[in-house]
Amino acid sequence: MPVISFANPKGGAGKTTSALLLSGELAARGASVAIIDADPERWISQWAALPGKPDNITIIGDVTEDTITDLIEDASSEHQFVIIDCEGTASLMVANAVGMSDLVIIPTQGASMDAKGASKTIKLIRNQSRMARREIPFAVLLTRVSAAVTSRSLKNVRDQLDNAGIEVLSTSIVERAAYRDLLDFGGLLSKLDPKQVSNVEKAVQNAMEFAAEVIARLKQAGVQGRAA
Repeated sequence: MPVISFANPKGGAGKTTSALLLSGELAARGASVAIIDADPERWISQWAALPGKPDNITIIGDVTEDTITDLIEDASSEHQFVIIDCEGTASLMVANAVGMSDLVIIPTQGASMDAKGASKTIKLIRNQSRMARREIPFAVLLTRVSAAVTSRSLKNVRDQLDNAGIEVLSTSIVERAAYRDLLDFGGLLSKLDPKQVSNVEKAVQNAMEFAAEVIARLKQAGVQGRAA
């Protein structure tokens, strides 16, 4: 079953939010999803302890560089999708996760520091591809994008990526209060009260479009889960 890693050594790039959004949308489609929480901050494990986690999402914590390979293998044999929220460093654990992935998503904010982190991740992916003697598909996901204005720094990052021939997902993750509320209050986007959280419908639509594009890329690579 598909293994999807979210990686960028730059902290705060949006890895956890993006991984959680994708997991929630896959679970809403009826898929069984395992999230390997390899981030030392354990944000997804904390989310799982809040009310509202669906039964078809399993959280796997206490991950080390020695155990992550076995955990990925076990999870992929028992679940339709495996999502890995990697730690924010260029470590052996991240390299192992990348090496076992069917798709690596590189969340990147519209700032040069994030773009440099993305470049390091891409070098790591290419090295792992050579070692595994197979192509590991990857794409940059722009995160925390303003719904109203395209900043100069975001345009600069887009230009850098385009000039380097690096694929960028068509869907960006827009800055939404609903995404912050997920980590604060738990559950899925579709369960948030629109009377208490602004623009829930737009947040749900954004997440659905993101998940649809990820599934399309998995299909393009010849890998897809049974709920796709």
